[in-house]
Amino acid sequence: MSRAFDRRSVLKAAVATGLLGPQARLAVAADGLKLGPAKPFSFDILKATARRMAGEAYVGPARPAPEIVGKIDYEAWGKIKFDIDHALFAQGPGRFPVSFFHLGMFFQKAVEMNVVDAGAAREIIYDQSYFDMPADSIAKKLPQGAGFAGMRIQEPKSGPLDWRKNDWVAFLGAAYFRAIGELRQYGLSARAVALDVAVAGKSEEFPDFTKFYVDRNETDNSLTVYALLEGPSIVGACRFVLTRGKGVTMDIDQTLFLRAPIARFGLAPLTSMYWFSEAKKDSGVDWRPEVHDSDGLALWTGAGERLWRPLNNPPRIMASSFTDENPRGFGLLQRDRNFDHYQDGVYYDRRPSLWVEPLGHWGRGSVQLIEIPTDDEIHDNIVAMWVPEKPATAGSEVSLSYRLYWRADEPFPTDLARCVATRLGNGGQPGQPRPRGVRKFMVEFQGPPLEGLPFGVKPEAVLWASRGSFSYVFTEAVPDDVPGHWRAQFDFTVDGGADPVEMRLFLRSGEKVLSETWLFQYHPF
Repeated sequence: MSRAFDRRSVLKAAVATGLLGPQARLAVAADGLKLGPAKPFSFDILKATARRMAGEAYVGPARPAPEIVGKIDYEAWGKIKFDIDHALFAQGPGRFPVSFFHLGMFFQKAVEMNVVDAGAAREIIYDQSYFDMPADSIAKKLPQGAGFAGMRIQEPKSGPLDWRKNDWVAFLGAAYFRAIGELRQYGLSARAVALDVAVAGKSEEFPDFTKFYVDRNETDNSLTVYALLEGPSIVGACRFVLTRGKGVTMDIDQTLFLRAPIARFGLAPLTSMYWFSEAKKDSGVDWRPEVHDSDGLALWTGAGERLWRPLNNPPRIMASSFTDENPRGFGLLQRDRNFDHYQDGVYYDRRPSLWVEPLGHWGRGSVQLIEIPTDDEIHDNIVAMWVPEKPATAGSEVSLSYRLYWRADEPFPTDLARCVATRLGNGGQPGQPRPRGVRKFMVEFQGPPLEGLPFGVKPEAVLWASRGSFSYVFTEAVPDDVPGHWRAQFDFTVDGGADPVEMRLFLRSGEKVLSETWLFQYHPF
């Protein structure tokens, strides 16, 4: 179905030995990394390169020594460890050392790494001495300069975590990247673009980051990374300003050049995993109560409406579209933070939420949600992205700016009560025969507007469905002593086959809206 980072002290030894002149063929950084000759570099130069390449035939990234790399399987790859003493910027005053991933069976495309200083870039030349590996590792047969699979940014040397053992951003595989949130846990990923996801009759295209440029000039909390994006249908120049603060914030600028038309042109795409939750779980499918990196899609529309769409593991691939103009933001969130709801040592309760804040006017288009069936947690089966209304035609150029927030929660919380759980079960009444084709819903909300209701006043559930009928509709306070925790309960009956039903619900008191709007795609059984 979808991106990484930079920075630090580097060229100390090269300066001492006078090897930084633009005519030098090779330099050696203080951390022992071998550097190629200096070449002029700027973001404008990178964009000009991408524009030129878009008019040329696609070649694709190098695949060095495939007969060797193809034998570095998962087990062998896991035994190859980057020697952190060779991390870029490991020496000197910089805060964020950069380490590198080795090539392997699942990461066979070489990614060129460069360090940028004073308007010049130098390639970091691959050498086996950067990695610790078993004496009999097949990787020892790789040639000098084979390249890297990706990179990661280590925690600051002056921070509370051991920078040698902890990183906060990683770029690995195609154009995917990810970051930890404020709960210090990796989870879902982002991508540079998503091309033709779930388009009938077309295969999804996965362009690659083929070159990275890490700028050694940094502030106390930020560093800048540039990337060249290449694919059969697209070439692009990307700039990432990465900030380590409360979680991780990324300011992203992209200029994209289309070589070919794209049916579903996904921008600022987010990729996650949802297997099952309290909403619906077949008996005995797994020992854990819930398994997911994200549990819902949140939207803040250009008109100011707040929407929450719980994720599904659908019976077939589903594409949902939420039309908007100049959206204020959207994100895949992990709202359920209760460990008891997961019971897993991989910490699903700590997985980051990822929010997209558009910078500038994005115009008309839609946030599109793709949900793909899965029977295991190893598959990323969820994609959320912005798809412009304007067709993506060959020869067109697209510039986009946005900010990503990797947090525990969305960065701009609503004042309304939020949906905190969606539960489904058999409809009907206890002690009576349960009617076929009737589903019971329990939708829970929590927040200050519900805390402030006068004694004896119940919120009203406002319901809508694309087809079907509601019965036994009422609201009640959840008896758990949590202030402002209410649920709307109803039975839903639908005829007309297995086609999905779109549903909406919000709470109000009189004319006052109390909650965000719950959206749901129901698949009749």
